[in-house]
Amino acid sequence: MTTVRQRKVGKGTEVAEDQPSEEKNVKSGGKLWNVLSVTVGGIVAISLGLLTSVYVATLHENDLWFSNIKEVEREISFRTECGLYYSYYKQMIQAASIQQGLHGLVYDNKTESVRTINILERMNVYQEVFLSILYRILPIQQYLEPVYFYIYTLFGLQAVYVIALYVTSWLLSGTWLSGLLAACWYITNRVDTTRVEFTIPLRENWALPFFAVQIAAITYLLRTHLQPAQERMTLTAVFISTFLFSLTWQFNQFMMLIQALALFILDCFDMLPTAKVMWLYIIQISGLLLVCVLQFFNSMILGSLLLSFNASVLIARTIQKNLKKGTLLNRLGKLILHVLLVMWLTFLINKFIKKILHLESDEHIFKFLKAKFGFGATRDFDANLYLCEEAFGLLPLNTFSRLSDTLLFYVYVFVLFLVTVAAVIVAFRNLSDPNQVQFMEKTEECTITLKPDAAYNFIHTVLFGCLAFSIMRMKYLWTSHMCVFASFGLCSTEVWKLILKCIHLYTPQRTHVIKYSIPIITLLYISYKFWPGIMDELSELREFYDPDTVELMNWIKSSTPNTAVFAGSMQLLAGVKLCTGRTLTNHPHYEDKNLRERTKQIYQIYAKRSPEDVYRILRSFGTDYVILEDSICYERRHSRGCRLRDLLDIANGHIMDGLGENEPDLKPSLYPRFCEEIKKNLPSYTIHFTRVFQNKTFHVYRLSKPK
Repeated sequence: MTTVRQRKVGKGTEVAEDQPSEEKNVKSGGKLWNVLSVTVGGIVAISLGLLTSVYVATLHENDLWFSNIKEVEREISFRTECGLYYSYYKQMIQAASIQQGLHGLVYDNKTESVRTINILERMNVYQEVFLSILYRILPIQQYLEPVYFYIYTLFGLQAVYVIALYVTSWLLSGTWLSGLLAACWYITNRVDTTRVEFTIPLRENWALPFFAVQIAAITYLLRTHLQPAQERMTLTAVFISTFLFSLTWQFNQFMMLIQALALFILDCFDMLPTAKVMWLYIIQISGLLLVCVLQFFNSMILGSLLLSFNASVLIARTIQKNLKKGTLLNRLGKLILHVLLVMWLTFLINKFIKKILHLESDEHIFKFLKAKFGFGATRDFDANLYLCEEAFGLLPLNTFSRLSDTLLFYVYVFVLFLVTVAAVIVAFRNLSDPNQVQFMEKTEECTITLKPDAAYNFIHTVLFGCLAFSIMRMKYLWTSHMCVFASFGLCSTEVWKLILKCIHLYTPQRTHVIKYSIPIITLLYISYKFWPGIMDELSELREFYDPDTVELMNWIKSSTPNTAVFAGSMQLLAGVKLCTGRTLTNHPHYEDKNLRERTKQIYQIYAKRSPEDVYRILRSFGTDYVILEDSICYERRHSRGCRLRDLLDIANGHIMDGLGENEPDLKPSLYPRFCEEIKKNLPSYTIHFTRVFQNKTFHVYRLSKPK
């Protein structure tokens, strides 16, 4: 297993005629103050973004001593699927020409043995292609290694991410102090807001900065009284950021489906301008379809629920034109009918597309979701593989204790409660009879309102919060927006005005003082409590240390042919491809049905199967060498029932190892576990497999040639 170790280092009233000139002076002074405030706020935003980039880059260097370790160690540090994605960047850099590099990706026969696949169609690696081309054409080869150009780009995107969060909070609250607080919360809650420093090439680290930019653009778009030119520019920004987000992450469709649901809910309750909502639906569709074209009509995109849902909403709105007219009961009836119509159309369109095109790319995700939310137990290997991973489990409770240490969670819950109350009141009022609403507005001293931009961010944080609660890996979509939403509430005039009016203490001056004093006190508290810890973190020096994997990669490069085909675990084989360039039988990019079936077959090396069966399976994929890992064969990380060997036993109908219950229809296997028995060098095994490499972690066997 890869570990880190400590690095060894040494030590009055005026006359009427004067009033116009005074008003001009006040207006010019106000404009000057606004320009000054925007300038200072912009400088602070850029500074904080750059500081965040330097911060995560320093943490990465300190944790691995990246500048001092060998190239093979740097590449091993890109674990699991990260190594696979980076390998295509390396492949493009090392190609004789850009055209040859692109041809190698479009007609790839090294990622999956005995198959030629289109990497640009299957995976979201256009960012690696673009970056490699940029590196080749820029005059920087003599000054900057390819790996540093790559990681510095990712760390640079963190600056974009933080600036986008800052701007969103600023737009919502009207003060850049809110943006400053959001950025500080993002940095001090780094453990829960990002993992870029140790999973650099992961798709989400490319995509989330663009998603944050899109949210900022949508927030600005939903402001009232925008000029037509401003609206067009903002829609362009939304489209570009949506397109880049979709291009860089294979799970884009699921995130944007949640976003589309947020827009749908708000539109149903008349809390957003319908015309702008329709534009956002169209932008989502067009952005995703453009990505679909660039990915050679990727089937997973064509069969996505997002396209079906957005098309259904647009069709339903065309059919039900008078949705927002009538009394409360009348509108509720129409609303229920509208929701049912959209759901029925979504199901119908999605089923039709998948049946016509024979799409099965994402079926494992729906199997996983079905099992996760209790719609029946499953023995499906792929679904159980996800269910047993901690990253796809529920959000741990200790997450909230960490977020509470910075006061973020307390403020977030406080703001969320207030905005929820306001949203419920506004939604009810919007659905009520218009005459009744006018009467309430005339008689009530203060009518509770919720601006469209705040309403969108409210539903956004609620839905992505639900996603984070159910799937821990998706918490990074929520926690970063928590920083925005909490800081907005703490710096919002409307929020404090509502609170002070409820307790009969409202004055404009008091609201103004509280709006600025409480965020400043919060910032001082965060600085006092966490600055020393950040300094200690930056001074802690470690070193990459994984001698067994380094030894394995060096042996493969020096002792096996370039055309050799390797079988093993998905995670390890991604590193084999990156470090050695050898051909793989399987890999961690799991969004393909054939690959999932192939992986399950390859993993029979850890099941209770006969040597003849395992040999036949491996040879069917052209395997020359198989790598067995003790950490999988004798796994203790997961409990019984979730170890890889248990999942294979259940899928094969065999009783699991160890003490504990088994389902009644499971039967004992006729054969011992392959990965254990092969080490005994019995004749039935040595006739097919010859051990050619061994260390404390890995055992490599060469398969005999078929007779």
